[in-house]
Amino acid sequence: MKDQRSRIKHRTSTINHRTSGGAFTLVEVLIATFLVGLAIAALVAANGSFSMANVAGADLSTAEFLVEQIRELTMMLPLAEPGLAAWTVLGPEGDETTLAAYDDVDDFDGFDSASLGAPIDARRATLPHLSAFRQQITVQKLNPSNFDEVWDDNTASNFARITVNILQNGRPISSTSWIRARY
Repeated sequence: MKDQRSRIKHRTSTINHRTSGGAFTLVEVLIATFLVGLAIAALVAANGSFSMANVAGADLSTAEFLVEQIRELTMMLPLAEPGLAAWTVLGPEGDETTLAAYDDVDDFDGFDSASLGAPIDARRATLPHLSAFRQQITVQKLNPSNFDEVWDDNTASNFARITVNILQNGRPISSTSWIRARY
């Protein structure tokens, strides 16, 4: 009898040892599933954030490209109508009704590429593949001794700030300004 009890005890301990050492309990499986799910959710969220940052970077890069196109376009143009002794008017003069007729920088005051359906490049050609973007240009006369002070359009000045705002679907993306002298 003693021998039989000993064998039963030995079998029971062997069975208990195999079950606890060789298989997972339901709680362990649930915890492992939860942790794997949590890791996958974190990866999906990170991927979404990286994608949004990538799109924002691409939009900003396009906006800077469009600003540079305006800067290149206006670089070689005189600031104001050549031959005028006193520069007192901003914007296109009477006969300059189209973009092709703009012959100085001040003609671009108030320009908005939305009227053309797409932004323009340095050769004044529209860029239809970028039609979600638009360029808005402002020219302001500046006080020669304080470039932070904007003067009225009808005041004579030899300095101006050109500001280009880039919008995408009506949302501001970039704004850049530079100062030009009349020479």
